[in-house]
Amino acid sequence: MSKKKEKVFDSVLFKRLFQFIKPYQFIFYVAFFTVIGLSAFGAARPYVLKLAIDNNIADKVYEGFLFYTLVILSLLILEVICNLLFIYYASWLGQTVVRDIRIKLFKHILKFKMEYYNNSSVGVLITRAVSDMERIADIFGQGLFMIFSDLLKMTVVGSVMLYINWRLSVIVFITLPLVIIATKIFQRYMKKAFEEVRAEVSNLNSFVQERVTGMKILQLFTRESIEYKNFKAINERHKKGWLKTVWYNSVFFPIAELLSSVALGLIVWYGGYDIVLNTTITSLGDITAFVMFTPMIFRPLHQIANKFNTLIMGMVAADRVFKIIDTTAHIDDDGSVIAAQLKGDISFKNVSFSYVKDEAVLNDISFNVEAGSTVAIVGSTGAGKSTIINLLNRFYDINSGTILIDDTDIQTITLRSLRQQIAVVLQDVFLFADTILNNITLHDPNISESQVIDAAKQIGIHEFILSLPNGYNYNVKERGTMLSSGQRQLISFLRAYVTNPSILVLDEATSSIDSYSEQLLQDATSKITKGRTSIVIAHRLATIKKADRIIVMDSGNIVEQGTHNDLLNIEQGYYKNLYEVQFLEENTI
Repeated sequence: MSKKKEKVFDSVLFKRLFQFIKPYQFIFYVAFFTVIGLSAFGAARPYVLKLAIDNNIADKVYEGFLFYTLVILSLLILEVICNLLFIYYASWLGQTVVRDIRIKLFKHILKFKMEYYNNSSVGVLITRAVSDMERIADIFGQGLFMIFSDLLKMTVVGSVMLYINWRLSVIVFITLPLVIIATKIFQRYMKKAFEEVRAEVSNLNSFVQERVTGMKILQLFTRESIEYKNFKAINERHKKGWLKTVWYNSVFFPIAELLSSVALGLIVWYGGYDIVLNTTITSLGDITAFVMFTPMIFRPLHQIANKFNTLIMGMVAADRVFKIIDTTAHIDDDGSVIAAQLKGDISFKNVSFSYVKDEAVLNDISFNVEAGSTVAIVGSTGAGKSTIINLLNRFYDINSGTILIDDTDIQTITLRSLRQQIAVVLQDVFLFADTILNNITLHDPNISESQVIDAAKQIGIHEFILSLPNGYNYNVKERGTMLSSGQRQLISFLRAYVTNPSILVLDEATSSIDSYSEQLLQDATSKITKGRTSIVIAHRLATIKKADRIIVMDSGNIVEQGTHNDLLNIEQGYYKNLYEVQFLEENTI
């Protein structure tokens, strides 16, 4: 296992990444051939210059000199064109592949069950979907093709050097093994450093995201100084991670430059010595060409090391992204029944469930909800009320038992059609940074603005929306911060109602709103629950007196069932005790 982690380059991961290039093979080959052009034209220029020096400049012959000059100019223009095409198409390929991977990732995480999000950091997921994706794009734009280009250029240049003067070539090649050894050591340490950097980036993103979201709590409990210290510690680890990469670069590149300079010095010394002795082994053109060739051999080594860093960062990022894509945290959606229009008969039969193994939340519970009736579920915090709603929507799968709607097991119903028939109003309302209209329709093209307005009028909140600046086009900003909790609840209520659901669920929908908004919701509730199966989870028992039936829960068990009056008539009853305690509290207030 440890050996696998130590691998500098993961060929299996790269092969998987390469699958995303297949639809764009033409662009890939264009970039590939421009790389070949860059190597060929780049290596040809010093050789043509050598010919110009030896045949014209050294002998002071003008004839043919213009031809060599035009050839060098043409090679330079071709090299520029290849470079332009390479940069554009390599970057285009990288961004296009990343677009496809990002779409695949987002589509995948949209199907994750709630358990995954409960156990995962939002900041980490954002890092994977945004910054890690950019690192993957760099694999193609700055990593893979650049490494191939540099290796090809070194091969072509080395071959031309041997053809021109093998003695001068040997001088250059003697120093190359030292650079190669240094490069391999550098690459290995840089991979470890970049893995550490990416981990710290995720930690930093997660920390900042959570603290910004929970800033109100931090300030209420005067945690600013403590969180500031925590942030400094995380930021310091992030800085140290990056400084490792800086340190490795600061050691490697001066060594590589020194070896390159030594090689150049030896070429000039040896070549100049031959010329001074009037031997025919070395010419002035040879020395000039090798002075140009030497950086073309050594510089790619520098770039390979640098671009290899980019490649490794991209591979580390790709590994993290693919781990999420490979995560199987989906609710099985293998049902074949499409719930076009449900009557709303609900039946829980011997249902048991636990979020954590061996820690039961529901214990073999059974109850029925008749179509068109309103059933309230009450109980203390942690009794299992909201869990029932989560199971009805199949956010989680039950451990045992059966949940039926219209005598059909919900596991045989497609998730999409099931959830389209159930509308839920939660206690903690989430609104997007968008207009009220878009927060109600959620950009559903099947819901028109006129339908929204009609629905708002029916439940009595049209005037409230018109009282806001720009009415239905009022932007509520991130998480609906421009509205009060009561106003957000009203918008959520309308969002549920406008879908015309077969089953309506109100989960503590009136527990934390003002009296005016509560009155609006009470009026709306009586209208939209009429003739529709409704499940009301309530903490304030005064809001459920008119329910057709009340289910009382305690510690995952159903302890009582009946109407409001029936339950009040049970001596020492659980519901009666709850009601009397609340009644006394309200009268005391």
